[in-house]
Amino acid sequence: MTWSVIFEPLVPFWTIAALGLVALAVVGIGIFLRARGAFLRAAATASLLLGLANPVVQEEERENLTNIAVVVVDHSASQSLGGRLEQTNQAAEDLREELEAVDGLEVRWITSGDSIATSSGETRLFSDLFTALSDVPPERFAGAIMISDGQVHDIPESLVENGYDGPLHGLLSGIRDQRDRRIVLERAPRYGIVGESRDIVFRVEDEGASERARVEIAVDGQVVDILEVPIGQSVEVPLEITHGGQTVTEIAVELVEGELTPHNNRAVFTTDGVRERLRVLLVSGEPHPGERTWRNLLKADAAVDLVHFTILRPPEKQDGTPIKELSLIAFPTRELFSVKLDEFDLIIFDRYQRRGVLPVLYLSNIARYVEDGGAVLIAAGPAFATPLSLHRTPLSEIMPSTPTGNVTIAPYRPRLTDDGQRHPVTRTLQGGQSEPPDWGRWFRLIDVEATAGDTLMSGPQDLPLVILDRRGEGRVAQLLSDHSWLWARGFDGGGPQAELLRRLAHWLMKEPDLEEEALRASFDGQNLIVERQTMEDAVEAVTITAPSGEEETIILSETTAGLWQARWTATEIGLHRLEDGLLTAVAAVGNANNKELRDIRATTALLEPIADATSGGLFWLSGERNDIESVALPRLRMVTTGRRMAGNNWLGLRDNEAYVVRAVRSLPLYSTLLGLAAILSLLGFTWFREGR
Repeated sequence: MTWSVIFEPLVPFWTIAALGLVALAVVGIGIFLRARGAFLRAAATASLLLGLANPVVQEEERENLTNIAVVVVDHSASQSLGGRLEQTNQAAEDLREELEAVDGLEVRWITSGDSIATSSGETRLFSDLFTALSDVPPERFAGAIMISDGQVHDIPESLVENGYDGPLHGLLSGIRDQRDRRIVLERAPRYGIVGESRDIVFRVEDEGASERARVEIAVDGQVVDILEVPIGQSVEVPLEITHGGQTVTEIAVELVEGELTPHNNRAVFTTDGVRERLRVLLVSGEPHPGERTWRNLLKADAAVDLVHFTILRPPEKQDGTPIKELSLIAFPTRELFSVKLDEFDLIIFDRYQRRGVLPVLYLSNIARYVEDGGAVLIAAGPAFATPLSLHRTPLSEIMPSTPTGNVTIAPYRPRLTDDGQRHPVTRTLQGGQSEPPDWGRWFRLIDVEATAGDTLMSGPQDLPLVILDRRGEGRVAQLLSDHSWLWARGFDGGGPQAELLRRLAHWLMKEPDLEEEALRASFDGQNLIVERQTMEDAVEAVTITAPSGEEETIILSETTAGLWQARWTATEIGLHRLEDGLLTAVAAVGNANNKELRDIRATTALLEPIADATSGGLFWLSGERNDIESVALPRLRMVTTGRRMAGNNWLGLRDNEAYVVRAVRSLPLYSTLLGLAAILSLLGFTWFREGR
């Protein structure tokens, strides 16, 4: 209950004020002249004016509202270092007990961040604070307390502009003045052209040190360079992109004694290697319906430089036409198959047969080209089963099959073999998993006996249709039918002709995603996704080595034929190495230029300006002893508005004294008989006094 006196005037206030001035003048004159009863006249006049003002005694039934405070607990990546997280959690537990003992205080607890850096690599405590305050009435807000190491990356320039009105205090985890050496990436390429170099720019930071530091640069897990670099100065190093797909680069600086953590001594980033131009040589033995399909497919890709060599007039064709009357241009066979052969990424023989156009020496050059890392695709036609076959040339040394001399002519639907169900080139071809396959029919197949490689597709009587093989450093593929163009024309429903030929070409050019034996890892949020592609029926367990050197072995499960997977929760930022006894892989966990790791020393520098602006305070949990294992909380006080909110080892939360009125009762004083009696009594006594 709260009592108060209010006025509900019977006439406007200016009228009362005017009458009061007149009365004051009359009374003043009477007092000056020492008239009898002047003071009684003043009392009677004051009582009359008070009656016109109509004082009312008001009783309010109030309900006090609780004050609301917000506590933000920092669980970002930097908090996981040096025992800070344990210190923070202990401080939060002790603070909770103290806050619960305060009457009329409601506390909202916010946990910000996680044990691994978020996708942005930042500590965003103020974003979480403003979200928590979105439904808090300003008249009930008592203040905020942040338990953090001080490394906060979303500090606003002004809290007032964000509607914040109250003290902000910081309880700082960690210990003061620690040394830490770290790598800072200034420029790291995300993309690069295969065969070219991109520049990396980085620097080593180490406050208080002036000497040089030893830095190792590793690409895909292999050390490629060791440098001595000056501390605090930017260093530019070229990175050569040697293959397509992801290249994982790690820059590591040597540890120094007494530094805070080795986690930021390494910077890891990935660069996607792309081929600027793919040079393809297409050799067509004769015009046929499928020739246009090959040309359209290759010309449709803007990244392909196509050189098409078609034999329109073979040597045995003698029709008496003089050479000078022919409009055909002599093809530069020597330049293509001898001088510039190694410049091609892929050579395709489409229904080619021996006719003396390409000398045996050139075909020997192509065999050597494959052994040295080149790629050849042979799309065979009927001539492959005759004495004019390419198999009767030096190219037989690199072929994975031997023709039997027969050609099967009958309608059939190409099918995936057991190996084809596992191989990434054919495993996901649309329509291939059904039985029979949802593909159109072909009508010709060159019979061969597979002698090497993997047979991915078959025809009638399980005869090989598509064979892939590795020879030396290079690769060879055989397509043993010239009817794939029927799919492109949509005959009998068609089929994935363009996708099949595209995948064959990309496998031949060593596209990483199409490798039949591969160990891969990718980072998704806080999980490491491990994939093992294999042609075998089982895989070995994978050992993961974290940046700290800790190892863990995980078991993979088969998700689809040939593909095994597992998910593993990472607890550290940096380069993780994987191996299963046969293959190795690396994966970069975390942001390449992570703000969390730029500077992980506990500090007051970032929060101090904002705390001062709100009359808050900053307090080290480690206390005077500067010991990470101790938790020294400041005393907690509730402070009324307008007073100091922090002092020597104490912090204050604002006591707003907010309330809501549930009921109001009023009692007018001068509208009762008692008030009227008082006025009449004073007037009567004044008359009596002046009448004597």
